[in-house]
Amino acid sequence: MPMARQSYGKADFNRSIGARIRALRQQRGLSQEALARLFGFKDRQTVSAIETSLRRLTADELLVAVGRLGAPLDYFTDPFLLAGEARFSWRKTEAEPRELRRYEEKAGRWIAAYRAFAPGVDALTPPRFSRSLRIRRQSRFEEALEAGERFATEFHLGAVPAASLIGVMERELGILVLMVDAPRGISGAACRLPELDALLIHRAEVIGRRHFDLAHELFHLLTWREMPPKYSEATQETGGDRVEQLANRFASALLMPRCVLDRFGPWPQSDPNALADQLNRAADELQVDGLGLEMAPGCSWPDQARAGSPNSRRRLVEQRPGKSKGRTAPALLPALSGGDRTAIADGHLSVRRACQLLDLNVEDLAALFAAHGVASPVDL
Repeated sequence: MPMARQSYGKADFNRSIGARIRALRQQRGLSQEALARLFGFKDRQTVSAIETSLRRLTADELLVAVGRLGAPLDYFTDPFLLAGEARFSWRKTEAEPRELRRYEEKAGRWIAAYRAFAPGVDALTPPRFSRSLRIRRQSRFEEALEAGERFATEFHLGAVPAASLIGVMERELGILVLMVDAPRGISGAACRLPELDALLIHRAEVIGRRHFDLAHELFHLLTWREMPPKYSEATQETGGDRVEQLANRFASALLMPRCVLDRFGPWPQSDPNALADQLNRAADELQVDGLGLEMAPGCSWPDQARAGSPNSRRRLVEQRPGKSKGRTAPALLPALSGGDRTAIADGHLSVRRACQLLDLNVEDLAALFAAHGVASPVDL
């Protein structure tokens, strides 16, 4: 399938430059009135029109922005930046804010590259399921569980929902899913753009954790308008504010609906060892984090286990290193590929720029193409 988008067009440029002006103004702590004075405009309405893409920034005004706002020209013109355009929600533990910001800029370049070169991005519409999710902050946990089960049923996720989830997200919801190498303490993120939703998942996590994070972040994408998620959130299954708890229930029910869990029950009520074996068998077969079973609608934990602390319940579920392997390479190739064509082969992107975007050397770039079964576009 040849790529439909060959380069950043005028409409794309005007939209992004307005968003970057707004982001830079906010970073500098300037009001629209103050920015209007810097540019020599008569009123703040002109700044508002630029920031909302109703008015183009002239070449002379762009030079004024570079000089008076102290940003390089590339900040305003580089199509592989998401400055001011994207909204991220990170799933993390101890990552430092500065490290998180650096990684966000790097991840933003991958998403921006996909937006620039992938076919049909401009035609994407909001996920159709979002209209029927009907979850609000005040919703009961049971409603989130029901929504997760509805999703699994509507999209025919089958006997192992986790194995089908990425394909459904990519093909039917138009969500970009990237398996990435992330800094320590970052599990993943949801990213929302006007024309594109994206998820980033740390591929070094155990496979059950990756699947739970995918389903959890999917909840945020499907409810973003009603309940915008925090910029960063903790990764505990049962912690966090009410929105995070609703997301956890939705994720558990999507990955482990009752119709799937029925084949593993009933759960032993008096033998902890038998319970542990059964929980781990279910977790292995369903490719999920075993502790997530605690919230699944079809799992009835014994009273003595449910009354215990999360740590005591965690001991019933083993984390097995052998189950941690996932894709053999980061799924970053979509940023450069459209079907059997690539941005490099079509002359839209140089090998050098591709290496910069993916933070790879030439040899690693060739290996990435090979790992995804895509013919190298040039002699690498």
